[in-house]
Amino acid sequence: MVVTADLFLFVGCLRAAGLLHQNLLRNVLFSPMTFFDQTPIGRLLNRFGKDVETMDFQLVKNIESWILCLLKVLSVPIVVMLTTPLFALVCIPLFVIYAIVQRFYIATSRQLKRLESVNRSPIFSHFGETVTGVASIRAYNKQDQFIAESENKVDNNNVAYYPTIVINRWLAFRVEFMSNLIVFFASVFAVLNRDTLSPGSVGLSISYALSITQTLNWLIRMTSELETNIVSVERIKEYSETPTEAPTEIPNYKPPPEWPDKGEVIFSNYATRYREEMDLVIKDINCHIHPGEKIGVVGRTGAGKSSLTLGLFRIIEPASGIITIDGLDISKMGLHDLRSKLTIIPQDPVLFSGTLRMNLDPFEQYDDARVWEALAHSHLKEFVSSQAKGLMHECTEGGENLSLGQRQLVCLARALLRKTKILILDEATAAVDLETDDLIQQTIHSEFRDCTILTIAHRINTIMDYSRIMVLDNGKICEFDTPESLLQNKEGLFYSMAAAVHLVGERPTLDTVDS
Repeated sequence: MVVTADLFLFVGCLRAAGLLHQNLLRNVLFSPMTFFDQTPIGRLLNRFGKDVETMDFQLVKNIESWILCLLKVLSVPIVVMLTTPLFALVCIPLFVIYAIVQRFYIATSRQLKRLESVNRSPIFSHFGETVTGVASIRAYNKQDQFIAESENKVDNNNVAYYPTIVINRWLAFRVEFMSNLIVFFASVFAVLNRDTLSPGSVGLSISYALSITQTLNWLIRMTSELETNIVSVERIKEYSETPTEAPTEIPNYKPPPEWPDKGEVIFSNYATRYREEMDLVIKDINCHIHPGEKIGVVGRTGAGKSSLTLGLFRIIEPASGIITIDGLDISKMGLHDLRSKLTIIPQDPVLFSGTLRMNLDPFEQYDDARVWEALAHSHLKEFVSSQAKGLMHECTEGGENLSLGQRQLVCLARALLRKTKILILDEATAAVDLETDDLIQQTIHSEFRDCTILTIAHRINTIMDYSRIMVLDNGKICEFDTPESLLQNKEGLFYSMAAAVHLVGERPTLDTVDS
């Protein structure tokens, strides 16, 4: 019977923990970018680390111990009352006092656990930041400062942990006092009824009463620990119910398999913001990008260049207006259907732990010949061929065993493999030298000549041969025309940026902008 009960308990807790962890992971992976902007990484590590560990290991033991203690505590007064019925007169007030003490202790202990959990997250965050920036810390000889900050955060965590030890002593004193009262009254009533009780019944009654001291204390501790550790489930459940992105697929608005076949992009009164409470970062954008056009996007830092590309991928949702691609409103379709049809070469190249081939073709959609062709066009073939394992060359976490420029070229090769009708370049050549930049631009012009390209450029000379230039300022389009036409306007913003890099004759002024 005991084995069966334990089996049901452990299997039930294991399945519940697995389901909660699955919901947590799924919800976090599908959370919008604003969630990660607002949530410290240490808090996420705390949820997936300490809270999941508590749910997997400690809660099962807590539930088992609590059930055993509860049965023991209930059995003692029953045995004593069967022997000496008068014990019921004092049993009820004693258990009322016990319930008051338990309620006060558990509520306090639970809140202290919350405080301790909240103060634990900064320790993880600071440690992660320290490991990431260890080279800079050593360069500036700030090791002692970071050690002191880490110790200070641990001390702050202990400030919340110390009261939990104090309140345990507070509980032990009061529970032992009540336990002694139970023993006292059981003994008194046994003496008063000595004429009607056998020595064996008296011994049974008093021995059961003596055992309750430890059991009562343990029951409150188990109840407290159970409620305290159930906070981990509460915290996991909280992140399992946060708002997520739009559905990956919407059956009623699914684009055709060949979409987009032209690459026409139209912004109609488009505006967006990063969060509800923030100001608009893109305001009233109206433009028509024709199929196959090469559009350069320039503007001051903070003008909204990257925000415009985030809107195309619906990383941030529109506040008003729509974006249509080949006649379809992208806000009505599933995110996977949209994002799988667009290609971006990002400013910060992203690689994962695994083989180089996995990073280039994670879904194994292309054969090795296509992969090598993409590497050749991205000027990486020589480097990959020089590696002992070739395409099976292992990339470390984040691609740290490759240079920043090589990681950028891997992203270019990935784009060449997919070769969608719309390509977005977010300062894609910022991490490579000028010679490699020229080679990449040649590749883009030859391999993506039939595609619509939107390029956020820091080097204006790389987009001077584009079809049109979009100049953004304060989230709005202030100029949008061919490079030749924009350079005719000497009062325009694009002219001042071209002058800053000596593409035109005038010297730049002090307030020239970075494109």
